[in-house]
Amino acid sequence: MTDKRQVEIFSAGCPVCRDTIDLLNEMACSSCEITVHDMNDPAEAARAKDLGVRSLPAVAVNGVLASCCTGRGVERSALQAAGIGQP
Repeated sequence: MTDKRQVEIFSAGCPVCRDTIDLLNEMACSSCEITVHDMNDPAEAARAKDLGVRSLPAVAVNGVLASCCTGRGVERSALQAAGIGQP
């Protein structure tokens, strides 16, 4: 018997998040166990923070962010480079 693949989707309930949930449900196989985390719940948001989620939607497989979901998010240095905070 194959171990289940733990697939976590971090969602804020927006249309893009719902599209991601639909995609994962479509792609899932019998070895996939999907959990959708509602980022409006502080406990769920804490789980996302522990995994390094910086933007939504995000997907983790077996406790590791998928490569499509790493290195994203708002960064102060990028905003400053775009002129934010400068007269």
